[in-house]
Amino acid sequence: MRKTNTQLIRWAAAVAAVVTATACSGGGSAGSGGGSGHGPTITLYSGQHEQTTQSLVSAFEHKTGINVVTRFADETTLADQIAAEGAHSPADVFLTENTPPLESLQSKGLLAALPSATLPSTPAEFSSPRGDWAGVSARVSVLVYNPGLIKASQLPTRISQLASAQYQGKLALAPGETDFQPIVTAYQHAYGTAATLAWLKRVNTNAASHIYPDNETVTNQVNRGAAAFGLINQYYWYRMRAEIGAGNMHSRIAFFAPHDPGYVLDLSGAAVLKSSKHQTAAQQFVVFLVSKQGQQIIATPGTGAGQSLSFEYPIADGVVTRTGEPPLGQLQPYPITPTQRGDGSAAVALLRQARLI
Repeated sequence: MRKTNTQLIRWAAAVAAVVTATACSGGGSAGSGGGSGHGPTITLYSGQHEQTTQSLVSAFEHKTGINVVTRFADETTLADQIAAEGAHSPADVFLTENTPPLESLQSKGLLAALPSATLPSTPAEFSSPRGDWAGVSARVSVLVYNPGLIKASQLPTRISQLASAQYQGKLALAPGETDFQPIVTAYQHAYGTAATLAWLKRVNTNAASHIYPDNETVTNQVNRGAAAFGLINQYYWYRMRAEIGAGNMHSRIAFFAPHDPGYVLDLSGAAVLKSSKHQTAAQQFVVFLVSKQGQQIIATPGTGAGQSLSFEYPIADGVVTRTGEPPLGQLQPYPITPTQRGDGSAAVALLRQARLI
C-alpha cells in the first residue's frame, strides 16, 4: 500500500474508531478494528489506503457487531502471502486498490463465489465476470502539471507522447506503483508487446531524473515545482488539495484524449477467501462495501462518521461523488475489461525489461 500524507493520517486517526498498527513494508501490519460487538471476528487483508479502510471498517462494525482485524500491506505482497498460506490463510476478506491481485488469486482458485443476488448495486462491468470478487471504487489516470513550468497546451494528449524527446527531464513517474501497471497493460492491449517495451524504454529516458517511489511524491514534486508534470491517479491531487488547502495548490490536472490507453479507469475490489472459516460474516462485509451506506462513505470527503478521505469514485448505482470531481459517468476511459487487465504479470515483466522497476 502506498504511503499516506502525514497530516491526513493524523486527521483520520483522530476520529477513526479503528486501532491500527501500520507498515508499508512487505512484512505488513495488523490492527484490531476496535469494534465492541459480540459477533464473530473476521480478518481483513487490505492493500487499500488506511484512512479509507478504517472508515469503512468502523461503520461496518457499528452496524453489524462483527469485529474486523485488519492487516495492511502492499496488495501484491498480500496476494503473494495469501497464495503461500493457501487453505491455512487467516484472511477472510481481501480488499485491494487494483484488480490484478484479485485476478491472480482467482486463477489459483482461492476465492469464494459471491452470490449475485447480494450484490445488486454493483455494475457488472466493475466486477469479476466469474462472480468471485466485487468492484468497490474507481480512480482514473490523469496528468498533474505545474502551469509555471509547462502550459496546458504543451501537455501530451495521448499516452504514447510521453516518449517524445520534448518531455525529457520534465516527466515525473512512479513506475513501481501498482496503479501504473494497468496503464502498461492498456498500452500493450492497444499497440502490442514490442511497441510497449520500446515506449517504456523511451519513457524511462524522459523520466530518469524524476522517478519517485509513489504517486503522493509525484503530486507533491509537481506542485512544488520540482517537476513539470507527472502521471498519477486523480485522487492524489484532490487529497493534497484537501490537506494543504486550495490556496497552496500550484498544480492542476488534465485528462488524456477520450479512450486513449493512458486514460484508464482503475478499480478497487474485494473478495472472500475460499478458506475463510467465517463465510457468512465475510460475505456481509463485502456486501456492506458495495451497499449504499458503504458507497456513501467513499463518496463523502471528511473525517467524521460516514465520511472518508478516499476521494475515489463510488461505483454503486445512485451514489455520486461529493468531492467536486467530474462525475464518473462523464469520464471517457480506454475500454478494457478486468479480464483483459489480467493478473498484471505481463506488465511487470515489461517494466523490468525496460528497467523501470
